[in-house]
Amino acid sequence: MHVQIVLFDGFDPLDVIAPYEVLYAGGTACGGALTVQLVSAEGPREVVSGTGGLALRATGALDPGRAGMILVPGASGRVGEPGEVPDLEAGAAGAWQVDEFIPVLLGRAVATGLSALLRKAADNPEVTLAAVCGGSLVLAMAGLLEGRNATTHYLGLDLLEATGANAVRARVVDDGDVVTGAGVTSGLDLGLHLLERELGPLIAHAVEELFTYERRGTVWRAHSLVPSAL
Repeated sequence: MHVQIVLFDGFDPLDVIAPYEVLYAGGTACGGALTVQLVSAEGPREVVSGTGGLALRATGALDPGRAGMILVPGASGRVGEPGEVPDLEAGAAGAWQVDEFIPVLLGRAVATGLSALLRKAADNPEVTLAAVCGGSLVLAMAGLLEGRNATTHYLGLDLLEATGANAVRARVVDDGDVVTGAGVTSGLDLGLHLLERELGPLIAHAVEELFTYERRGTVWRAHSLVPSAL
């Protein structure tokens, strides 16, 4: 299985590195049955994150026709003060800058060729879409989460709901061919869940031991008995 992790200007580094390390370790543990690559919509390039100008290199172009998984991170930037509303339209049209509002960075990513590529990937039955934190909002703004169960950072749950998604307050939500994680550190849990789902619990457990990290929370799935009031 091949996993493409998407980089875009202003991405959050931990949203990328946490699942990358987990998935890479899982691929090593299973003799290469899983591979992982950093990509961008534009192809190979240095991509600057929203955290202190830290850059990572995309080694290839996002390929929506390649079977496997595509993982979209969130952005790192300003959250904003209560009542402070960013100008999304102006942000999407302008040049990328450090310390911008997170919704502006996400909106600008959606305004690139990334949206069309993600929509093509969503039409590919051999592709699973995944996202960490604000990456869920990228999928939502690309029109891919309407009627789907998904999560994101708790500050973005209302916005996720407004796009037509069923916003779930959970650390990881598995909705079949769409798997999403909540806040930034949930990328570890998302990665471990994907290892267990795709390669089995022994691989996931081996990586947990290697990283001395235990997953938090129960993965939310819709196919379950509905609990009564507790």
